[in-house]
Amino acid sequence: MLIKVGDARTSNIDLVLAGLLSSVAGALNAVGFLIAGSFTANMTGNISAFADHIANGAIPVAFSFLGLVVAFIWGAGMGALAIQAGERRQLRSVYALAIAAEATLLLLVGAALTMSSTTEHETFLVIVLSFVMGLQNAVTTMISRARVRTTHVSGMATDIGIELAALVGGEKSRQEAAPKLRLHSLTLACFAMGGFSGALLFQIVGSWLFIIAAILLLIIAVPEALRAHSS
Repeated sequence: MLIKVGDARTSNIDLVLAGLLSSVAGALNAVGFLIAGSFTANMTGNISAFADHIANGAIPVAFSFLGLVVAFIWGAGMGALAIQAGERRQLRSVYALAIAAEATLLLLVGAALTMSSTTEHETFLVIVLSFVMGLQNAVTTMISRARVRTTHVSGMATDIGIELAALVGGEKSRQEAAPKLRLHSLTLACFAMGGFSGALLFQIVGSWLFIIAAILLLIIAVPEALRAHSS
């Protein structure tokens, strides 16, 4: 799942990757909103909020939303640089290691929050979560050659509409659209279910949710990294 790249990947591998990581992304996105009122995976909304607050003269608030966008881009850029460096060195585990790095950041966030009795670090939290979302989206985009994007809900919804339209076309268009429709529908559904589950779990376990998400990512990434090194 985190070793084969591009055309070497099967549709089933992409489905598993999209389902698991979009669920995590949905959960983190929902929890970021519950804690700080900001969606850490929704860059379209953050740009719109930035423009709206600028127009209304709320400059500090506007730049807080812009900061989330910058953090997302920074996370994607850092992830891409690390992956490119790993690919140049033919390091087959580089994608798994990138997801493990995401898990490590979440572990640190979870540990910091569980040891703190205050919520005065909300801004720092959502910036870190936006960075993590950018990192994860870069990993899934690069390993699948842009077939899987775990946080890009607007694009997925658009693709679903296009693929539904293709189903009423000829046999060839239906055959091409069907696997894409399954992938994007699953990604969208898992993002939504992840958001629901994350919000519910956060009410029960609080900041331990970040540690749970990190452990899940490590369960996904570590065996893949070991398998890449042993093969």
